[in-house]
Amino acid sequence: MTPAKLFTVGYEGRTLEGFLAALAAARIELLADVREAPISRKRGFSKSALADALRSAGIDYVHLRALGCPKPIRDAHKADHDWARYTHDFLAHLRQQGPALETLAGLALARPTAVMCFEADFNRCHRTYVARAIADRAGAVVAHLVGAGVVEEDRKQVV
Repeated sequence: MTPAKLFTVGYEGRTLEGFLAALAAARIELLADVREAPISRKRGFSKSALADALRSAGIDYVHLRALGCPKPIRDAHKADHDWARYTHDFLAHLRQQGPALETLAGLALARPTAVMCFEADFNRCHRTYVARAIADRAGAVVAHLVGAGVVEEDRKQVV
């Protein structure tokens, strides 16, 4: 049996139309927004406008605030650019979010799901840590929707 795939996607550098097209190409049925504050200066990517656009494209939307990166962690990273510290602090936060992780794991197993945040580079975004935590719980594979297509992770799952 092939394991389920859990996708991640960032909207940095994308138009709303391009973003929706990437989701459609990957046959995403649910977009899980893991921004702590689902607002954006980029037109169409704030919570209500995005949910409406997704609905029009036949994609459901859920916002999981608990899986967002807390502002103090983001602010510290803006000040010192220490990715190792950011990762440590965010993973400590994530370990405390069991109910939200279980909710997303259940949703992701039920249908094709993408975890969304802003950053284009999945290597520098907390959504990758969220997706890995879900994949570990659900026995899924993480795949990232990038401008050039899909990058599937090849890693051993953490137990």
